[in-house]
Amino acid sequence: MFHPIITRWFAEAIGTPTAAQRRGWESVRRGHHTLIAAPTGSGKTLAAFLTALDDLLREGGVHQSGGESSPEPGLPMRFASSTSRRSKR
Repeated sequence: MFHPIITRWFAEAIGTPTAAQRRGWESVRRGHHTLIAAPTGSGKTLAAFLTALDDLLREGGVHQSGGESSPEPGLPMRFASSTSRRSKR
């Protein structure tokens, strides 16, 4: 579903997606406007962010380095975690 960089990162850093993330990603990938209604901490922000980041990577925001793809410097990889921390205050 996602670019290999995102798939690998998610598996290593997060593990298994929540039900809200799976349903949200399926809907977005079908081209539907999507509202994910789920409890705090269910991964809604990360679901939306990863979908947008995946679009950027697929549109060419990736360069080759040593034979392996890596995100272009400056992509906001930490956005979701900082947004989540601020919203819990």
